[in-house]
Amino acid sequence: MVTSIIRRLFQAIFVIVAMTIIVFIGVNVIGNPVDILINPDANQAERARVIAHYGLDQPIWKQYLMFLQGLLHGDFGDSFVYGRPALGLILERLPATLELAITALGIALVVGLPLGLYAGLYPKRLSSKLIMSGSILGFSLPTFWVGLMLIMVFSVELGWLPTNGRGPTMEFLGVQWSFLTGEGLRHLLLPAFNLALFKTSLILRLTRAGVQEVLPQDYIKFARAKGVRESRIIGVHVFKNLMIPVVTIIGLEFGSLIAFSVVTESIFAWPGMGKLIIDSINLLDRPVIVAYLMMMVMLFVALNFIIDICYTILDPRVRLDAKA
Repeated sequence: MVTSIIRRLFQAIFVIVAMTIIVFIGVNVIGNPVDILINPDANQAERARVIAHYGLDQPIWKQYLMFLQGLLHGDFGDSFVYGRPALGLILERLPATLELAITALGIALVVGLPLGLYAGLYPKRLSSKLIMSGSILGFSLPTFWVGLMLIMVFSVELGWLPTNGRGPTMEFLGVQWSFLTGEGLRHLLLPAFNLALFKTSLILRLTRAGVQEVLPQDYIKFARAKGVRESRIIGVHVFKNLMIPVVTIIGLEFGSLIAFSVVTESIFAWPGMGKLIIDSINLLDRPVIVAYLMMMVMLFVALNFIIDICYTILDPRVRLDAKA
């Protein structure tokens, strides 16, 4: 197991290095930030000074080396627009996005796993068919449309929940969280549900497919023949084995909730990283774009690393392959 973890750690480092090249080259071909940074009426001397200050006059390979040096020290440079460290701007918005993603994933798990388990155990019941039909809607409906409908129904028509913002927050572990206050929790519900809808359908259908794949296996039949209680068969044998693919999806989808919550944050004016990165792209704020992309790369690499470890724990065959 230790050998397997070390091998995956080296693979993760290689992926991060490769992604630094891709991110740096990709960001450097999306336009010239000089056109935004410098007033069109500025003279040539002022233009040259600003270009030299940001290192934009250096060869591309030298800019990449400077970027790597800053990356190793956690320094992505100062934002062209805000004049502050890019990483600091990202980290300021991270708690809001993280809170939204964790809540959405929690909703998806609490709703998707039990419904998927029920639909897999009793596939011929009418309720199971209705559940699966509802999951198709979760896949099909566009996120932005669902968000607007949620606002129209629960905020405009019923007046139950607020339409935008994060609401009042409370500090915990040095970070401000909105779910710790009643009003903040009300602000959190609509965007979290909107973000969770697709993930709920995905986990539901994956769980159902896993249950139907595990139930016909010989070890399930053998357990029933021995007289093992049905609740134990479902809780131990079925649930543990179907969790192997579900763990993969949960890990990757959690990363996507953080990385791609832009639409939901824009609709509900949620002050997370999504709005910041959209503004940075429009303004060609390279340091912020690079800092955001590299954080997402490291997040997905870390999640994949954790998933590999969970695989090793859940599936004995992985441990045997590693020993072989």
